[in-house]
Amino acid sequence: MINGFNLLATTSRGNERPMTNEILYLLKEELGDAEAQAAKTKIRGLIVAKTTLDPCEVIEKFRVILKERPYEFRYALRILPIERVVPTDLEEIKRATAELAAKIGENESFRVTVEKRFTTLHTKDLIEAAAGDIKRKANLENPDKILLIEVLGALTGLSLLKPSDILAVVREKML
Repeated sequence: MINGFNLLATTSRGNERPMTNEILYLLKEELGDAEAQAAKTKIRGLIVAKTTLDPCEVIEKFRVILKERPYEFRYALRILPIERVVPTDLEEIKRATAELAAKIGENESFRVTVEKRFTTLHTKDLIEAAAGDIKRKANLENPDKILLIEVLGALTGLSLLKPSDILAVVREKML
């Protein structure tokens, strides 16, 4: 797996290699990131990528490409920006999410979204570690920000996102 990945992409099981090629093409050829990297993970249907560009801006640029040329996205289901990668340890996650949560505005609401793979940690423990000290209003239905925790075995990707920072390819193709 790529160290310090900053994009996470999901695809159908069995399409990991074409998805890797697709995201590399989009990053290198469409966005001009010659140093972009992408790799399969041990988790079926999951690709990690590393770009020198801002991952949230990449999502916006991908969204423009998706609207103009939807056929460029043949294998991607969702693409998520990742701001931090830490070892899968509750204390590390707590420390990193506290730094990210500092960016939640005083009048903004948030929710914690956890997706975990290959870990024995419980979702409840991850949420408590991440959100325990955040003094902001929680809103599970329509939050201003999403504190995303993506556990991939020994590594965990973390992000503080607006709901629009997640590219749900299939849903957006239908709009």
